[in-house]
Amino acid sequence: MWLAAASGLLPSLSAACRPLARPPIDEPAIDAGSAFDWQRFAGTEIELLLDDHPWTTGLLPHLSDFETLTGIALKTRIVPEPAYFTEMESSLWADPVQADAFFLPMDSTAYRLWRDDLLLPLTPLLNDPTMTAASYNLFDFPEGFRLAAMYPPNATDSRQQLFGIPATFEAYILFYNKRLVNQFLAGRVPQTMAELVQAASQINESGQAFGAVMRGVRSDTIIDTVSGIVLNGWGVEPTPLPFNFWFDGDWQRPRLNDPRIVEGLTTYARLMQAGPPDIKQMDWPEATRVFQAGKAAFYIDASLFGPDFEQDDTSAIAGQVGYNVLPRNSQSLTGHWLWGLGIPQRSSQPEAAWLFIQWATSQEMEAKIAVATGGAPRFSSWLTPSVYTEAINVDYALAVQTAMQTSRPTAVLHPRWNQVALAVATTIHQIYDGAEPGLAADQLQATVIQLMAEAEGAP
Repeated sequence: MWLAAASGLLPSLSAACRPLARPPIDEPAIDAGSAFDWQRFAGTEIELLLDDHPWTTGLLPHLSDFETLTGIALKTRIVPEPAYFTEMESSLWADPVQADAFFLPMDSTAYRLWRDDLLLPLTPLLNDPTMTAASYNLFDFPEGFRLAAMYPPNATDSRQQLFGIPATFEAYILFYNKRLVNQFLAGRVPQTMAELVQAASQINESGQAFGAVMRGVRSDTIIDTVSGIVLNGWGVEPTPLPFNFWFDGDWQRPRLNDPRIVEGLTTYARLMQAGPPDIKQMDWPEATRVFQAGKAAFYIDASLFGPDFEQDDTSAIAGQVGYNVLPRNSQSLTGHWLWGLGIPQRSSQPEAAWLFIQWATSQEMEAKIAVATGGAPRFSSWLTPSVYTEAINVDYALAVQTAMQTSRPTAVLHPRWNQVALAVATTIHQIYDGAEPGLAADQLQATVIQLMAEAEGAP
C-alpha cells in the first residue's frame, strides 16, 4: 500500500512538532517581509564534494535549478564509498582546499574535523539576515539531529556553534518478511527483543529460512546499529554528547559492563546466531542482499534501506516487507546517524557555498531529494502532502516517523572512538562464539580503560 495523501498521516507526530527545545545558539533574526537575494553571488563557481549516496542521486536532477536560481556554477565531484572518506579528508587538508561544500558524516569524524580546525562554523551565516532566507527554519530539524554537529559538545558552553546541516538520516528499525512471519509465527510480529531473538532462533532452526540477518563483520562500522539496539533497552536516563551512554560523564569512566549494554550486545550476538553461517563476514551490503532476496525473516538496520525493498525490478520481497520500531515492552527507543553538509574552514567561497547548503536542505528541496533516500530529516517533510510522502510506503512512513520522535544520536565525540567501537564489535564476536556475556563485557571494560588511559597520555 502506498501513501496517496499524507495529511494526518501520523497524528501523534504533532506533539513532536511543537516548539523544540532551543539549542544554545541564537535564532536567526530575519525580517520575514524582506526579499532574499539569491543572485548576490552570480558568476561565482563553487566545488561540491559528494559521496556516491542515494542522497546525491536524488540531488543531481535538480542542480540546474540551483544554478538558475543563483547564477552560481557548480563543479560536482562524486566519490564512491569507502574511498570517499579518505578523499574528503585529503581535500580538506589540501592547500588550496579542494571543496567549497561537502557531504559531512555527522559523527566522530565531524568532531575530529572540527578539532583539527577544518570546519567553518555555520552559526554566523544562519544569524545573518542577508545570508539566510526568512523561510529557512532550522528548528524544523529534530533537536537530536541539530546537536550532532554542535561544538564544543557542551550545551552549557556559550561558544557552541553549528558546523553541519542535516541532509539525510537513518534510524534503526525492524524490517520483517511478512511471508515468513505468517508461515512460522502465524503472522504475529515479536513485541519484545527477547521474543524477537526466540522467534528468529525458531525460524533458523527450521532450516527453511534464516531467522535474522545483521551486519556481522568485526568492524567499527557496525557500531551505529549496535547503539540503536542498546538504546532500545536503555531507559529514560539521558545519553548526552560527547560521551553518549558508553561513558559515565568522563572519558576515564567507561561503562561497557553496564547491564543494559551487556543486554544489547548479547541481543545483537544472538540475532547473528540466528543468521547465515557466514554472517561474521557480512557488512550492510551483504546483509541487505540476503534480506532483499527473501531469505531472512528479520533485519534490524538503517531505515533508509526501506525504499529499495519496495522496488519491483530489484527486490524479491516488494510488497511483502513489514516495518516496525524496535520491539520493547514499553516505549521503543532507537539511535540515528546523519549525513550532513558542511563548509571547509578554508573555502574560498564560503558564502556562496552556504547558499547551496541552504537551498539543498530547504523544506522544498529536501522533500524532493529524500525520495531517493527515505531519510528526510525535517519534520515538515513527513507531515504535509508532497512528492516525498506520496512516494513512500505508509507502513514504512509510520515506523520511521515514530522512530524519529524517540531516536538519539549514536555519535561519540572522541578521537579514539573508532578503536573503542572495534573493541565492541570484537566482544559481540566473542559472545557469538560462546563466551559468557558478562565476562566478555568485563574484558571489554578493561580494554577500553586501557585505550582511554593511553589517549590521556598521548601528546
